[in-house]
Amino acid sequence: MSSLIIKGSKNLKGEINIQGSKNAATPIIAATILFGGNFILQNIPEIEDVKTMLKILELLGAKIKTDFQNHKTQINTQNITSHEAEFVEIKRLRSSILLLGPLLARFGRAKLLTPGGCVIGNRPLDSHMKVLKAFGAEIKYFNTTLATPMQFPKQQDYLEVVLKKPLKSAKIILPEFSVTATENALMLASLAKGKTIIKMAAAEPHVQDLGNFLIQAGARIKGLGTHTIEIEGVKNLNPIEYKIIPDQIEAGTWLVLGALLGNPLIIKNAPMDHLDIVLEKLKEMGVEFTTIVPEKTVNKSSLQNTFAIRTDTVQIFASKNIKPFKLQTMPYPGFPTDLQAPFSILATQANGMSLIHDPMYEGRFNHLQELNKMGAKTILSDPHRAIIYGKTPLNGAHIKSFDLRAGATLILAGLIAKGKTIIDEAEQIDRGYEKIEEKLKKIGADIKRTKN
Repeated sequence: MSSLIIKGSKNLKGEINIQGSKNAATPIIAATILFGGNFILQNIPEIEDVKTMLKILELLGAKIKTDFQNHKTQINTQNITSHEAEFVEIKRLRSSILLLGPLLARFGRAKLLTPGGCVIGNRPLDSHMKVLKAFGAEIKYFNTTLATPMQFPKQQDYLEVVLKKPLKSAKIILPEFSVTATENALMLASLAKGKTIIKMAAAEPHVQDLGNFLIQAGARIKGLGTHTIEIEGVKNLNPIEYKIIPDQIEAGTWLVLGALLGNPLIIKNAPMDHLDIVLEKLKEMGVEFTTIVPEKTVNKSSLQNTFAIRTDTVQIFASKNIKPFKLQTMPYPGFPTDLQAPFSILATQANGMSLIHDPMYEGRFNHLQELNKMGAKTILSDPHRAIIYGKTPLNGAHIKSFDLRAGATLILAGLIAKGKTIIDEAEQIDRGYEKIEEKLKKIGADIKRTKN
């Protein structure tokens, strides 16, 4: 266990470079299981979730060579022969559920522990089970007394999925815009005979990135970025080299920091096309920012990819007159649930009452009780709605990180607070932010880590 110690109330100035996307990297790493061969992935972030997913593949038999200094990893999946992923690492990673699709497609069966991840509320597997059943899989739980496998299993349970017939296409209507269920469906459909249609598909940038990875490997996919995706299955996919997109959530986190303490703050490699709603919300709040010079439109054909990503350098200035706001998280292209917690810090510094509504997870507001310890005035109306009053000064306190995004949010709070803030369970933050203390120290933050 570790803690972060922050001395706040300092203006910050300098540059922050955006890492590769956590939420794109983990499914693409899992997708390499689909077909044996040697893959090279670039722009891999040095974060714990990526390290855990790579470790799981290594335990399954893959050969991994990672150069985090250059954000590059080589994955050879030729020698993966087991369909069983019953490692303790599964419990550390919510996205380990993404092993189901590629293991089932490659071996006709998959067995793994039910996944772990952030404690942000009930996260049932119903959508995944619907996808697997649509492709003809039979599902069994072990060590459980539940009457039906469609219910959420206990944490110690195993899940086994078996195809009784060769993999064939399916028509899937998801009950929700589930990102990981869409990703499992994409991976299975790529090797399923015939045309698969996914309706109510998630459209998030990281879903698109997985789809483009599969397309470059030889998959036939139409409709990425929409809520209806068509996939014509192919017999074989090919190993490739691929560059992961920049992380929109990290970019959004540092945009918030710039609005609070930027003097100014320069954010490089920001994925502008994925930040439309975030930037619009900042404009609505009166936050000033400029695009200095578009760094480049990364034509990914140089890496044999099929689309372009616009990345810019953004300069953002601290605002002394933040307007109160209403915010509701929604599936992409709506406001991302992963950024509502950082925006709650802006709400504490706005001149008036703000309302945040997050209908996705009932545990997303755990961080508010910690903010109240620092002097914030927040009211949890119900598990999905919070009222935040500003402008309130924050003072340092001894607080706890409940999950990845809450932890990053509390760092922002500590940086603007007067005095010393101690954040326990800081390793939660390491799951999604690369070398966060180093990045913040470079722009003038007083932050250090201690081991408990």
